[in-house]
Amino acid sequence: MRTIMHTSRRRLIKAAVAGALAASLPLAAHAADFRGKTIDFVIPFPVAGGSDVWARFYAPFMTKYLPGNPTVVVKNVPGGGSTRGANEFAERAKPDGLTILGTSGSTQFPYLLGDTRVRYEYKDWTPVLASPTGGVVFVNANLGVKSAADIAALRKAKLIYGSEGATSLSLVPMLAFRQLDLPVQYVFGMKARGGARLAFERGESNIDYQTSSAYLASVVPLVKAGKAVPLFSWGVLDASGKLARDPTFPDLPHVGEVIGAAGGKQSGLEWDTLMAFITAGFGAQKIVVLPKGTPKDIVAAYSQAFGKMQSDPQFAATKEKILGEYPQATGKDAETLYRVATQVSPASRYWVREHLVQNYGVKFE
Repeated sequence: MRTIMHTSRRRLIKAAVAGALAASLPLAAHAADFRGKTIDFVIPFPVAGGSDVWARFYAPFMTKYLPGNPTVVVKNVPGGGSTRGANEFAERAKPDGLTILGTSGSTQFPYLLGDTRVRYEYKDWTPVLASPTGGVVFVNANLGVKSAADIAALRKAKLIYGSEGATSLSLVPMLAFRQLDLPVQYVFGMKARGGARLAFERGESNIDYQTSSAYLASVVPLVKAGKAVPLFSWGVLDASGKLARDPTFPDLPHVGEVIGAAGGKQSGLEWDTLMAFITAGFGAQKIVVLPKGTPKDIVAAYSQAFGKMQSDPQFAATKEKILGEYPQATGKDAETLYRVATQVSPASRYWVREHLVQNYGVKFE
């Protein structure tokens, strides 16, 4: 009897331990299934901008690789330099995997700078994809310049740049143009970079920048038509953390090269601040996040889907044309880039806030 009781107890203990272990795992047996569901992919920018192009590229692959093959609908919610859509997501999105958000540097920057419009907290969200990207600065061909070698000539021109706002991703070109001593007049209130590009095409502005996806899709045709001249890219960080040429635009100098050639310094607080926001704005420029409290099985389903699609032949065949030559980060890599994109040093944060308050009347309180 004693032996039988002892054996039964061991079986019970084993069963309990097995149950506890199963409860602590991602629960493959109870994996997320989106069969017959519709997923809203919220993009807090208008149609035709870089984020919209990026989201619409990913949407059909999400349908293909998410369990149950759900319908994925890109839902544009522009306003407030992307803070409106991000705020609504933070306030309303349920943790059921049916609403996801695609953020951009223009969503990260107001958060980093303490913009009063921000009612979202990046620490509450879970990243499942981080897309590094680049960007290219270009000018109207009517200005008569041929390349970045003619930067000095632009110092005598009347330059007009369309911006979504001083705390948007346009902060990067604003800091770069300052270091290049370019006399740029900023027209704020553009509807994302897509709206700024349209203003450029209409001749309302003559210097602009677009992220790689939008540049490849919408600006390269202007260059080929002789209407726009590319000057430089934002570059990428190499393995040692130094700025290097963007592999998508290897023939263009990066911003550091141009600043150096123009006699500027690649050191000091202003340079460090420019680099901090290039890193935050482009190192993980576009991010897919899930709401606070999303169950682990749903997070795993998204992470696995984004991971699998990277080796899809159709994805690989079209990725470079749409997104450029940038590795798309998932899993732990996405989490690492997410942390980089959502933090900045106190010194740089203080300097840039003071700069924006004093020179552009930005109010943070």
